[in-house]
Amino acid sequence: MTHKKYTGSAGGWGALKATTEHLLKSENVAKNIANLLKTNQDDGFDCPGCAWGEKHENKRFRFCENGAKAVNWEATSRRVDADFFANHSVSWLKKQSDYYLEYQGRLAEPVSYNPATDKYEAISWDDAFAMIARYLHQLDDPNRLELYTSGRASNEAAFVYQLFGRRFGTNNFPDCSNMCHEASGHALIDSIGIGKGTVTIDDFELADAIFIFGQNPGTNHPRMLETLASAYSRGAKVVAFNNLKERGLQRFTNPQHPLEMLSNGSTPTTSDYFSPKLGGDMAVVRGIVKVLYARHKVAQLTGKSIFNTAFIAEHTVELEPYLAEVEATEWDVIEQQSGLSKAEIHYIADIYQQAERVIITWAMGITQHKHSVQTIQEITNLQLLFGQIGKPGAGLCPVRGHSNVQGDRTMGINEKPSAAFLDAIEAEFGFSPPRAHGHNVVRALQALEQGNSKVFIGLGGNLVAAAPDTARVAAAMRNCDLTVNIATKLNRSHVNPGKASLILPCMGRTDIDVQVAGPQKVTVEDSFSMVHASSGRVEVMDNIRSEPAIICGIAQAVLGETSEIDWQAMANDYSVIREHISRVIPGFIDFNQRIEQPGGFYLGNSARSLDWKTKSAKAVFRSHKLPDSIVPLPAHMRGKQQVFTLQTMRSHDQYNTTVYGMNDRYRGIAGERKVLFINPEDIRALGLKDGQLVDIQSLWLDDTERKISGFKLIPFDIPRGNVGAYFPEANALVPLESFGDGSETPTSKSIAVLISKTDEMQLSVN
Repeated sequence: MTHKKYTGSAGGWGALKATTEHLLKSENVAKNIANLLKTNQDDGFDCPGCAWGEKHENKRFRFCENGAKAVNWEATSRRVDADFFANHSVSWLKKQSDYYLEYQGRLAEPVSYNPATDKYEAISWDDAFAMIARYLHQLDDPNRLELYTSGRASNEAAFVYQLFGRRFGTNNFPDCSNMCHEASGHALIDSIGIGKGTVTIDDFELADAIFIFGQNPGTNHPRMLETLASAYSRGAKVVAFNNLKERGLQRFTNPQHPLEMLSNGSTPTTSDYFSPKLGGDMAVVRGIVKVLYARHKVAQLTGKSIFNTAFIAEHTVELEPYLAEVEATEWDVIEQQSGLSKAEIHYIADIYQQAERVIITWAMGITQHKHSVQTIQEITNLQLLFGQIGKPGAGLCPVRGHSNVQGDRTMGINEKPSAAFLDAIEAEFGFSPPRAHGHNVVRALQALEQGNSKVFIGLGGNLVAAAPDTARVAAAMRNCDLTVNIATKLNRSHVNPGKASLILPCMGRTDIDVQVAGPQKVTVEDSFSMVHASSGRVEVMDNIRSEPAIICGIAQAVLGETSEIDWQAMANDYSVIREHISRVIPGFIDFNQRIEQPGGFYLGNSARSLDWKTKSAKAVFRSHKLPDSIVPLPAHMRGKQQVFTLQTMRSHDQYNTTVYGMNDRYRGIAGERKVLFINPEDIRALGLKDGQLVDIQSLWLDDTERKISGFKLIPFDIPRGNVGAYFPEANALVPLESFGDGSETPTSKSIAVLISKTDEMQLSVN
């Protein structure tokens, strides 16, 4: 492994070089060049990567480096078929890296696990569907079925998936939202009546200030860098709050700007950069409000105001309890918890106050803490004080990760569906869906572990790698009577099969989808509530099927003649699915017609229109004390040893659990993933050296030992007492029971850990 500090800008020649390398690695160069030219185009397919939106403008290229990696990774010519499985046992595959598993290529035919041989073997589609039906018919309760969804699934697939589950009789819909932005939805629905962001991509062109909390767009949504650089160039203040100093939040060279490329020039993406302690963002915002509230009280003495008092009076409730909480919060607590000084927070408050239009964005650096809901509501409170919701160039912007994670929730992938949604399902399809709340990811995994749930079906994703407490999750999967994974590539979940297991190969976003009614389109929803059509351009293998076709095939086999629903009609023609959606889900009237318009269509946002769908019919100031501590510690550990707070994160060569390579260019890492980013002073305080191998052990309130070994210490610009490591490698340290208040999202950004020198002799033995 090598580590060399990266001094270049994000994007630029490095991005072009990486794109070229992944083109070659796909072994399908000519076709993938054509594919990239159709990525995010009106007549092409939506990028299978992030959920950042597109401005509707004439552009030759509409993909970023990581989007190119996703397209090349999916459209590889490599194949995983029955012959591959005949040569590799599951026990052997389980020992291989996540990178190795997915690099083997596209799954090419349905396979069933044979425990006697420890190998997957070919099975026909009809036999696979019949097998699923047999196991589901044996269940004594529909709620023993868990239906997991990845954010990559299309709107059409998600809709028929939830319809099948509810017709079967369960609301058990654990999905990837539960592990990422669940806190955003929970907090926003409670505060402003809708769980989505209130801005569009055009608002970024009008904002005077953009505050970015807990996100690394250079790796996780690179197309945002162009938006930020553009805002900076026209004079907007762009203020970043991120625990690590990330290159993408400093400078960007736009590969589509020839002069920048040829001159090796770049544009700043932020005007100011602050590095709070992990979990300290709520204290930062509380400090900003405290400064501005003090100024507001002074202004009131002369009959003026700092806050937007007219907006507050007309559109909000519960202001006084919140301001009392702000006033009661001591500055020493704010400084200690945030890691920023009072002077720095005053400076930030100046920027906020001087801006007429402010957007605040955030991602999983905010949502994966115990107090994530409270933090997002603190951000919302700040925006409400100044009327920064419901006007152009201002608002709230949770930036979703996967390409259709927001759309899946819109389509009903929700373990707590609203009564209105269930009423609409009943009116449209003529059956009474279950009303009791189902399982989210944490509850589903606990049910599988305890044997209360028996069958797991995964629509995409890689839950074993994505979820916390890796060993427990893998064991929970193996405890199932049946696991079914609908997937494009081999992954960690597939090598932890249940007692019976199926892998069903599906089409990806890049594939041409032709059904009985002809070529099909699917749709996705981005972070800005824009719905886009997507149609693939790659010829598909003979024995794979689309996600809607697979789900409808399962539904037909399981429900058969008892179902009032014409599953085959929906599989034959996705416009039939969209007609159902148009009558069930608000905002989708004339769905089939509206997806034909270039750029898609906007679903709208009630809070943006100042229509508050809360009990009081107004936006609500929610009052919370700052947390007593960021991470809970066992009593015997308090104050006795150096305890660090760990966050898990992506490298630049991965997307979610998909690892494209072993490098992390912007952090200067080459050829390694078992690394621990740490402040240089903390390395010295521990009596260790740069590059030394260490063990990392998490601390939790139970007696379970959670430890990973042989991680190299990498000095990095990060606050003292905080460390970072890649997931999924570090997911083993996250206790399943450590989750956010209200959201039950795993606390992957705030894990209490001890660091100790690795016994390298013992490591080599293991």
